[in-house]
Amino acid sequence: MTKVLTDTRSIRIKGRSFLALVLSPELPLDGWLGRLDDLAARSAGFFLGRPVVLDVADLEINRPQLKDLIAELGNRNVRIMGIEGARPSLLEAGMPPAMKGGRPAPDFEVPSAEPAADAPKADNDGSAAPVAHPEPQPVRATSSIVIKEPVRSGQSVIFPEGDVTVIGSVASGAEVIAGGSVHIYGTLRGRALAGSVGNASARIFCRKLEAELLAIDGVYKTADDMAPNLRGQAVQLWLEGDAIMAEKLN
Repeated sequence: MTKVLTDTRSIRIKGRSFLALVLSPELPLDGWLGRLDDLAARSAGFFLGRPVVLDVADLEINRPQLKDLIAELGNRNVRIMGIEGARPSLLEAGMPPAMKGGRPAPDFEVPSAEPAADAPKADNDGSAAPVAHPEPQPVRATSSIVIKEPVRSGQSVIFPEGDVTVIGSVASGAEVIAGGSVHIYGTLRGRALAGSVGNASARIFCRKLEAELLAIDGVYKTADDMAPNLRGQAVQLWLEGDAIMAEKLN
């Protein structure tokens, strides 16, 4: 006998993409945790309420060490939503799940330029023979958003797809996170994170620098690390290697 399901109630399952911070610990762990404490002390609330992924792909540790690391991070209110790059032997029940497929940046399909091989070839009579050209691949342009009002304390602007421009100021306790560059046409008192999805060429521009924290492609600089002669100035910042460089804007 065939049964017909008449109950219209269902469980809806959807896919979602979220922006998460990725922490990549380094040995010795005590020293790395000390640097993390220093960052948290100089930028209060930086990790509070954020989804965080722990990347242990290049870390030579065993399971007890990983459990201790997760516990230490939990004591600092850093909640790990998943673990990336872990060997199966490192994980056990009760740990955050293994994460796979994370992409550091959006995918861009750029059609490759074929050199002279695509040029028409002459037949014996000197006429050009037709050449079949492949269909061009679509190119996804980098997008951007413009915020036309100040970003107030406690607010976050998160746009991993491209640049963020703020026509106004970013208050202390506020933050702007962009996959591309950050442009602030006002005073930057809060936090600005550019290149958040792996874009080392991203830059930060602001009309007046009073920032609590700056970061480009994961390399950060807190207020205490900034040159005094840049405070209150119009500046641009960019990344060279593992160092954030800065210069005044004319």
